Amino acid sequence: MKCYFCQYNLKPNFKEVEHLEKFLSPRKKIVSREKSAVCAKHQRQLTKEIKYARFLALIPYVSYQGQI
Repeated sequence: MKCYFCQYNLKPNFKEVEHLEKFLSPRKKIVSREKSAVCAKHQRQLTKEIKYARFLALIPYVSYQGQI
């Protein structure tokens, strides 16, 4: 199985939230390389872009658990 970003010739970008959310668990944690099948180079870039998107409030840090 080839890396998602290598296969489609893409780079992780914080503005493409729908692409980044594919690599988050239901609790909004970053999925490991083994589970996401992303190469090491793109996993490092992906982590930086997800963290930057979180900082800009494009992606939540945690999922909503129903507690107010």
